[in-house]
Amino acid sequence: MFTTLLMVTFAIAVVMATLVVLLFRKPVFKILSRLVTEELAPTWQRYILFATYVVGISGGVPLWDIEKYVTPDREGVLLQLTPDRWIIEIYKSVIGSLQSIAWMLLIFFLFALIAYVVVRGFEAKRGGGKENH
Repeated sequence: MFTTLLMVTFAIAVVMATLVVLLFRKPVFKILSRLVTEELAPTWQRYILFATYVVGISGGVPLWDIEKYVTPDREGVLLQLTPDRWIIEIYKSVIGSLQSIAWMLLIFFLFALIAYVVVRGFEAKRGGGKENH
């Protein structure tokens, strides 16, 4: 039963990460193409999308939490996977995956915003210098 739970939570995490990748593929590319050259933007996008999968899967499959179904407690009793526990574990997998990805994308967008402000500042200085000459 543990193996089935592991495979189900893994599949759920992959599906959640795939949905997020499909939703954010274009916005991430647009941001990156503004910050880096057109040649580098696809490479950086591929890396960000790969990181989305890694973070989403690791957040959706919390091994330290699932471990309780194979490790007996102090009395030597194993926790059983009842239908109610399945629902809880599936819910935790969905929420954990999305929460992890949301934090990763928040950090990416914050750094992208800072980089955008810096790029705009440099462009304004270069543009202002050309107008005066």
